[in-house]
Amino acid sequence: MAEKLVNTEISEYIEVLSSEAPAPGGGAVAALTAAQGAALIVMVANLTIGKKKYAEYEELNIGARDEARTYLEQLMKGVDEDKEAFEQVSKAYSMAKQTDSEKAARREAIAIASVGAADAPLKLMRAGVCALRLAADMIGKSNANLVSDLYVAALNLNAGVQAASYNVAANIPYIADRELAASWGAEAGELAGAAAELAGQILDAGN
Repeated sequence: MAEKLVNTEISEYIEVLSSEAPAPGGGAVAALTAAQGAALIVMVANLTIGKKKYAEYEELNIGARDEARTYLEQLMKGVDEDKEAFEQVSKAYSMAKQTDSEKAARREAIAIASVGAADAPLKLMRAGVCALRLAADMIGKSNANLVSDLYVAALNLNAGVQAASYNVAANIPYIADRELAASWGAEAGELAGAAAELAGQILDAGN
């Protein structure tokens, strides 16, 4: 398989995802799911820009497209960042633990690896919420024929954010810096709530 997941064919990615390999797993799925949502925002903006009917929202859509592209890039990077972070955690857990010194070294390695394993999905959550805000701003101000794509974008972004929140929570207990752990835990909770609220607002606009 290619070194980077994002460079693989879809069928190959699905094959390795369903294999016995521990990574990629839920974290990579969360990032890719959210990335699809961001990509849809870019698509809707692209198919709105330049149309006379939406001339008054031209600047908004150009800005949304450009900003969504940055989140899309972050989320795509997140697919492999999560995989790499999990591999570090797995490597730490596989360390020897026969002697007291080995146990101490293993605990330290797990604590260090857990920081990266929590940071990757937290970054995903931040980008996902920002992208959801863009989608919310575009409702009623972008190509009306593609509003369903904004709904799908919202569903994917929210799903990615909520999924990532579980990965943050799973790693926080093993971070040695308890102040950092508490801060990240609180932020993850706020981001999950914000994502759900924004997605709800976007979907309610279609009722």
